[in-house]
Amino acid sequence: MAGNKLYRETTMVNQTKIQHYQELSLQLSHVFEGEHDAIANMANFTSFLFYNLDRLNWAGFYLLRGNDLVLGPFQGKPACIRIAMGKGVCGTVAQARQTQIVPDVHAFPGHIPCDSASNSEIVIPILIDGELFGVLDLDSPDFSRFDEDDRQGLEKLLEIFIANCNLSRFSESMKSL
Repeated sequence: MAGNKLYRETTMVNQTKIQHYQELSLQLSHVFEGEHDAIANMANFTSFLFYNLDRLNWAGFYLLRGNDLVLGPFQGKPACIRIAMGKGVCGTVAQARQTQIVPDVHAFPGHIPCDSASNSEIVIPILIDGELFGVLDLDSPDFSRFDEDDRQGLEKLLEIFIANCNLSRFSESMKSL
């Protein structure tokens, strides 16, 4: 990204949230331009989100390995390394394969407190050809930080990420580990 003249950190000054996500969508395509390595793009994607969305304290991936979600590239404090399917917000989303917005993580049954500063969360499943690859997880120290605009904007950004990575190949190579 250092040489990418089209990338710049953005803030929502004088923008609606929807406009901000539209601008981020345009920029994100340039961040991935010419690069298809899944790990490199996951790392840049989490950094891109962490520095361009306000009020986040964690942004990262959990990748499906067997029956667990295992920590992938992220930005923020050290995190839980392994989450069982159906456990916590990430495991619940992975099992249901449906985005979940949690306005108060402390009220979520079975919440796994990886960072005591987190108060709200959005988790989006990553599906490749109908198969679960993992989840994208964003946490905030603010209660009710995420809403429907965030869901739509993040799902669009995730589509751009998926289109620029060879996740099927990456997933196959990880099965042998």
